[in-house]
Amino acid sequence: MPVTPTSLADHLLVALPSLLDATFARSVALICQHDENGAMGVLVNQPSEYTLGEVLAQMDISTGDGDLQARMVLNGGPVHPERGFVIHDDARAWDSSLTVGEGLYLTTSRDILEAMARGEGPANAVVTLGCAGWGAGQLESELSENSWLTVPADAELVFQLPLEQRWQGAASRIGVDLFRLTDYSGHV
Repeated sequence: MPVTPTSLADHLLVALPSLLDATFARSVALICQHDENGAMGVLVNQPSEYTLGEVLAQMDISTGDGDLQARMVLNGGPVHPERGFVIHDDARAWDSSLTVGEGLYLTTSRDILEAMARGEGPANAVVTLGCAGWGAGQLESELSENSWLTVPADAELVFQLPLEQRWQGAASRIGVDLFRLTDYSGHV
């Protein structure tokens, strides 16, 4: 009988220095779903080349909010880079939302962006393009290869901590200093 993995939804994956894949090196991923079929998450510390104003303009959504227009959109991962994912703290019934954990939600529908453009969106929101995905057993394998640390999700880190501090900041939540770790791993 196959063993069902312990769900890592509502956790952060923190790339260890030994993870050399350029897409995920020094990354922090919020895991939004995880079950026996695999896992899905979004990177929360990699800037994209786009601003939210550019994304909204592409979608024909207008806003006069200069701060919102200038907000950085993040690179959420290599899967579906053309799709937007909004991580936020608003429990309203958006058209397509998933509860990630206590006070953390993932929405992929246009209505949340329209609300943000009107100034009626969530108090805290991070917009990403793309997501990260792992097939059945793939994340568990990467964890056994010492590629990732797992840390309970932290809204303050996701919404408030500057991007350049999130990698070390996430690891420090469990007492790990990533700058003291080697960039290789071994197995006994």
